[in-house]
Amino acid sequence: MTYTGNVTVGGRADVRELPGLVITKMAVGAMNNNTYLLRCTATDEQVLIDAAAEPARILDLVGDGGLAAVVTTHAHHDHWGALAVVVAETSAATYAHRDDAPDIGVATTNVLVDGDQVPVGIRRLRAIHLIGHTPGSVALAYDDPDGPDHVFTGDSLFPGGVGRTTTPENFAALLGGVVNRLFAAMSDETWIYPGHGKDTTLGAERPALASWEERGW
Repeated sequence: MTYTGNVTVGGRADVRELPGLVITKMAVGAMNNNTYLLRCTATDEQVLIDAAAEPARILDLVGDGGLAAVVTTHAHHDHWGALAVVVAETSAATYAHRDDAPDIGVATTNVLVDGDQVPVGIRRLRAIHLIGHTPGSVALAYDDPDGPDHVFTGDSLFPGGVGRTTTPENFAALLGGVVNRLFAAMSDETWIYPGHGKDTTLGAERPALASWEERGW
C-alpha cells in the first residue's frame, strides 16, 4: 500500500519503505502525537522518535526486534510521556538536545548538539537545532542517498506553519531557523514528518512562508 502518513489514535500504523530505512508512523495519546519507528534495512536496528504516550502500543510496534535508542525532539511532556516505560522494557539509549534534556523526566544518556548524528544501524539521523518552540528542540534529518531527504520536525514545523511560540522573539527565532536551515538548505521534495497530524513537503509549504512571517505565528 502507498504511504500517506495519515494515521489516527487507536488506528493502524502507516509504513514507508525506503531502500535503506523503513519508517513506521503511529498516532498515540490524548494530544494525537506521532511516534516514529525507524528500522535500518541492512541491520534491522531500530530507533524510535518521541515515545509520546501509550507505551504498550509503542512496545507492540517495536516487537521482538529490540530498540537501540529513543530520540526526544523536545522537552514537552506529550512527547516523552511513555519514555520511562519504553526504556525500562527495552534498555534503549536516550537522546535529546542538551538545552532540553534537563526538563525531560528520564535521564538522557546521549546529549545532542547541532550537527550530531544518531545511528540507525548503518544509516544516520542528523540533529538540526531549532530554537523557539523550546530552547532545545531538534529536527532529525535523514539525508537519503537514494532520494529526497526526510525530516522529523517535532513541533517546529507543521503543514501550515511553524510550531507554537510564546513571544515575538521566539517566533522570529523559530521561523528564521526553519527558513534558513530547512527551506534554504533542502529541496522541495523533502518530506516533513511532524510531531502531530499529517505529513507535508517543503515544496507544499514554501509558497506560504511570507504569509507566516506577516501573520506572526
